[in-house]
Amino acid sequence: MASKYYVEGAGRAAKVEDLFAAVAPRYDVINDLQSLGMHRFWKRRMVQAAAPKLGEIALDLCCGTGDVAFALAARGAVVTGIDFSPAMLAVARRRPGRPPVTFQQGDAMALPVADASVDVITVAYGLRNVADVGRALSEWRRVLRPGGRLVLLEFGKPPHPAWRWLYFQYLRWVVPVFGRLFCGDSDTHGYILESLVRYPGQRGIDERLRALGFRESRVVDLMGGAMSLNVATR
Repeated sequence: MASKYYVEGAGRAAKVEDLFAAVAPRYDVINDLQSLGMHRFWKRRMVQAAAPKLGEIALDLCCGTGDVAFALAARGAVVTGIDFSPAMLAVARRRPGRPPVTFQQGDAMALPVADASVDVITVAYGLRNVADVGRALSEWRRVLRPGGRLVLLEFGKPPHPAWRWLYFQYLRWVVPVFGRLFCGDSDTHGYILESLVRYPGQRGIDERLRALGFRESRVVDLMGGAMSLNVATR
C-alpha cells in the first residue's frame, strides 16, 4: 500500500505538491473514469448543501481544477479558489466559458483572510491532504462568520464492514491502475487508500467539528459511506 507520495510530518506538503504536479494534466479525466462520472453528482450535492446565496463570500479550498468553485459562482457567490498546487491552479485558470472566480495560491491551514469574513467554505477531496487536520478545521472556523457554512466532500470509511472491505480492495488494486496508465506511476493513485486509512473518517471529522463548537454538524453518507459530506455551521 505504501506510496512514495505519502509521508507524515513536515515533509507532507512537498510530497502532496509533487503528487498534484504529476496528476494535474489528467486529473479530471481520471476522476471521471475512476468514479464512473459520479464525482460530478457528489459535487452537486456539496454545492446544494453549501446553499450559496447571491453576493455571499465563498472560499473553495484545495480547489484543484475549479469544479466546485465554478459551481458556487454559478449560484451567485463571490468565490475565491485557493490551492497550494500551481499545476492544478493553471488547469483551473485555463478552463473556458466559466463564471468568474478568483484563483490564488495559498495554504489552507494559514489563510490570508480576516476573522469572521466568509459565508461559505467548501473543501472537496482536500482535508486528507493537509498536514494537520485539527489546525485546518480551526483555521476554517476562524474565517467563517457566525452562521457561515462549512461543507467537506471526502473519500469516506463505510460503516458496514463488508462494504468497507470491498471498497478498500477497489482502492488498493484498481484505482492505482489509473495512475499507471495515465500518469506512468501507480503511486499517484495508490496514495488515495494510504491517506484514507490514516484519515479520521467522516464520523471522526464530525466529532472534531462538534468539539470546535460548530453547530448543526451532520454526516451525509454517499454510496454507502464510500464518499461522504460533513456539513456544519459556525
